[in-house]
Amino acid sequence: MKIDVLLGLQWGDEGKGKIVDVLTPRYDIIARFQGGPNAGHTLEIGGDRHVLHTIPSGIFHSDKINIIGNGVIIDPYILSRELEKLQSKGADAKVNLRISKRSHLILPTHRILDAAYEQALGKGKIGSTLKGIGPCYTDKTARIGLRIGDMLAIDFQERYNNLKERHLRILSSYNFDVFSWKLDKMSFVEYEQHWFDSVEELKGYELIDSELYINKALAEGKRVLAEGAQGSLLDVDFGSYPFVTSSNTITAGVCSGLGVPPTAIGKVFGVFKAYCTRVGSGPFPTELLDDTGDKLRINGNEFGSTTGRPRRCGWLDLPALKYSIMLNGVTDLVMMKSDVMNDFEKVNICTAYEVEGKDIPDLTFETLSRPVKPMYTTFKGWETSLEGLANFGVLPDQLADYIRYIEKAVKLPIEILSVGPGRKQTIMR
Repeated sequence: MKIDVLLGLQWGDEGKGKIVDVLTPRYDIIARFQGGPNAGHTLEIGGDRHVLHTIPSGIFHSDKINIIGNGVIIDPYILSRELEKLQSKGADAKVNLRISKRSHLILPTHRILDAAYEQALGKGKIGSTLKGIGPCYTDKTARIGLRIGDMLAIDFQERYNNLKERHLRILSSYNFDVFSWKLDKMSFVEYEQHWFDSVEELKGYELIDSELYINKALAEGKRVLAEGAQGSLLDVDFGSYPFVTSSNTITAGVCSGLGVPPTAIGKVFGVFKAYCTRVGSGPFPTELLDDTGDKLRINGNEFGSTTGRPRRCGWLDLPALKYSIMLNGVTDLVMMKSDVMNDFEKVNICTAYEVEGKDIPDLTFETLSRPVKPMYTTFKGWETSLEGLANFGVLPDQLADYIRYIEKAVKLPIEILSVGPGRKQTIMR
């Protein structure tokens, strides 16, 4: 059996959580393979809105196993709060959540380091969520990090203190006052105590060797869906560096993030919005700094699920989309939020970039490193509600034209179309 993959093709916030939730009935296991609590996957179930940060988006299906893989990094306090909210919604994660022992831990000092590094960058700041993601992955790469499995060690407190002291020495070189900094409106000491309480709570969950668990499940014929966080254009190697996340967000990250071989990869669901958004700093060729951008933001409720920050909005970028499809080996395209543009008279698609008088049809090192002028093709808007539409055959002609243009350009059909936030507002081809 192969492991299918679902990931974002833009700068994150594409709507991956909803589609994982919709597809979950087809699978036995949903497994997150990278990222941390900087993710914000939003699900709307029965009119109730849920935002997941670390937990896979199949968690509301009690008969499906959800795995936090080894490539994910975990802040025990943030995860415990997320589990508490789930319980209040009637979902008992102790039944169907498994956590990899190899997942790295985000310490309170990782979060403070994140703030210190961002502050030191000044105008060149990346736009970090300040969840400690970068510093935690740094320690992982430097081979000094702590992992979920280490929580069970007799000398865990000593290991924690050693790493904390190392962080404090770094912070002192930045003249950063640790004990005056607030973490989720708490002092460092308060947050640290809650962090350790949460560590004890997580010991009550099933901690596994996820690579063994998943490969055994595949051998037994179980169906597994790997869920990605952030988006392909935030990949640490292939994104708009340095304005990227600290992990591999593309299909290749599934192999290292879950411990499966490349030969085990099956379908790749690539999720993108009918337009583009971005949170934080970095290049964004089609960004709209005008009333149209504001309208996209308001219509689409484009505010960060994790930070609450307004998202930057712009038209669909085809060179970037084609680049992401290539990197990921996408087999099935999923287009989200076409309903956001229901009242637009005209909509644009960027088909190339103009650089020094030349049209460049590809996303390259140069087009991500210097200012470019987007070249647009304009389409007539559909100017009608998509509510209640159940199949591709009844789409407004203008939306059908928009979709056909994208499909022809990227040489792939759009298999799933989302026309609203709810589970039922999803059209399958």
